[in-house]
Amino acid sequence: MRIRNKAAVVTGGASGLGAACVEMLRAEGAHVAVVDLAGGNGRPGDLVFPVDVADPVALDEAIRAVADSFGRVDIAIACAGVAPPRRILGKDGPMPLDEFARVVNVNLTGAFNLARLAAAKMAVNDPDESGERGVIVMTSSIAAFEGQIGQCAYAASKAGVAGLTLPMARDLARHAIRVMTIAPGIFDTPLLAGLPEEARASLAAGVPCPARLGQPAEFAALARHIIENPYLNGEVIRLDAALRMGPK
Repeated sequence: MRIRNKAAVVTGGASGLGAACVEMLRAEGAHVAVVDLAGGNGRPGDLVFPVDVADPVALDEAIRAVADSFGRVDIAIACAGVAPPRRILGKDGPMPLDEFARVVNVNLTGAFNLARLAAAKMAVNDPDESGERGVIVMTSSIAAFEGQIGQCAYAASKAGVAGLTLPMARDLARHAIRVMTIAPGIFDTPLLAGLPEEARASLAAGVPCPARLGQPAEFAALARHIIENPYLNGEVIRLDAALRMGPK
């Protein structure tokens, strides 16, 4: 799918991986809508919706507004996420169930919520020159496959996103909508901004090659390739520089 003049929605688009995708889409000439509780990152011509991705009513209203303003929805990128560390058993007892549910609600339910609402708008598009009506890109994590200590909720939510990918692609194939997921490794995003430089350097040193943190622009570059390559569908791509996580 060519990106120029397409209508795109990015959740978590105010910072980190999502913000990099917003910048990429703008540079390629797309009409962009940013969905992020923090708001921000909007420029003239953009739409900005400070809503919770797991809120079915609020996100439905946002997607409807995107379709009304841009006339269509062609691209949806789900980057909104949370990653609070918490062991299942801590000094204060078992992990509160509402904390587990919140992580799953944002990371997994939020991605599914965007996909289902965007797909409904994509399905009514006229096919483009390659026969496509839309592309959905979701964000998993290498924690889905090698979750570390304290990542039970996060790893479960991201494994759920990975597990959604193939059946969702199969569901939407009849509508000519592709679905792909990126599973990033350790990236230089606001989630790591609070760490001391020594800790960040230690994380980077553990990455095989290149031995550094991933850059959000590299995530956005893969998202761009997914959008533009019509034969990519129903798969999870690890973007991790050959990193395999240890238990902690």
